[in-house]
Amino acid sequence: MDHFELRNGELYAEDVPMARIAEEFGTPVYIYSRATLERHARVFREALASLGKIHLAFAVKSNPNLAVLRVMQREGFGADVVSGGEMARALAAGMPAENIVFSGVGKTRREMLAGLEAGIGQFNIESEEEGVELAQLAEETGHTANCALRVNPDIDAGTHEKISTGKRDNKFGVPIDQAVAMYLRLASLPGLNMRGIAVHIGSQLSDLRPLELAFEKVGALLDQIRHNGGTVTHIDLGGGLGVPYKAGEVMPSPAEYGHMVARVTRGWDVTLMFEPGRVIAGNAGVLLTEVVRVKRNANRDPFVIVDAAMNDLARPALYGAWHDFDAVKPSGNRMTANIVGPICETGDTFAMGREMDAVERGDLAIFRTAGAYGATMASSYNSRGFVAEVMVDGDKVASVADRILPEEIYAAERVPDWLND
Repeated sequence: MDHFELRNGELYAEDVPMARIAEEFGTPVYIYSRATLERHARVFREALASLGKIHLAFAVKSNPNLAVLRVMQREGFGADVVSGGEMARALAAGMPAENIVFSGVGKTRREMLAGLEAGIGQFNIESEEEGVELAQLAEETGHTANCALRVNPDIDAGTHEKISTGKRDNKFGVPIDQAVAMYLRLASLPGLNMRGIAVHIGSQLSDLRPLELAFEKVGALLDQIRHNGGTVTHIDLGGGLGVPYKAGEVMPSPAEYGHMVARVTRGWDVTLMFEPGRVIAGNAGVLLTEVVRVKRNANRDPFVIVDAAMNDLARPALYGAWHDFDAVKPSGNRMTANIVGPICETGDTFAMGREMDAVERGDLAIFRTAGAYGATMASSYNSRGFVAEVMVDGDKVASVADRILPEEIYAAERVPDWLND
């Protein structure tokens, strides 16, 4: 459920007409619903209520906007971060350092030091080499790093290949058949407090079975580590639950996920950690755009050219992803068209042959389910600048990220003196 609904023939974001948002902030603009973020956060937490000791860390990469992170902080979530920049954002949003988990295969020395000095709750180690380097840095600086070893269970998540992270040929984690010996070696190093195992097999999962298989492998690994004298008090089960991008599409619910986790983890006696992102933020945001023109050609579907582009919403170009496209003031008429942006790339295509609301030049429309992996993946390609972001709260609306104009971007560039001769 989200809070972007038709009222008297016009789309609203909570209690704010979208046409008002376009008039006040321009287009394209991302719109986030506080009520939807809060509802999804609570539904997810309630689905895991029977599990006992849990830790919830919002996947910052899905939507790092400070206002979104503040909503999550107020809902009791920590942060799953994959860079020093994301860690700084989480701290700036008020998330306690001890509730931050630092994942990712390429943590630099500077990032690890920043995490140690901030006192973050856990590093998810992705290789033995990383663990050794972190141990040395912790010992040199007088810190102790709480750590989990991320394992690769060689499970196909059944999702898009570019967001699958748990197969043997993916870059993430260590082979699960090498994990016991590696865990015990790392546990012997001063500077590390090896306390857990981490796993994450991919994003936008539409089936719980791959997750269940991965968790069963983690349970067997837990038994082996303990049998060999190791201590495990935390297990990070990652994230990955999918969300419906098409109207009528059905995905596993948080409640179904919670029941599966409870069944598989019975008797583990650990704190279970989770990293939801898309399942909370995805349907809590839309991208509002204006139709630039409708280009009609003989013997083919027309092109609906909008002012949003692949630099604003990359998922369709990057993954062939679907986003429902709805007129803000639908007339009731329908058309079949190709929805494209203005960028000089054929890849700047949102949909081909889409049956949709009929629109004309100047009409407003939205791409739905754009609250996750939307603005965070934006670029300034074609010198287009960065899209604005707003948040609604009932009948209130506020800017939560200013539009960054092209001239503001190139103001940071320099022409050396020797090119001015």
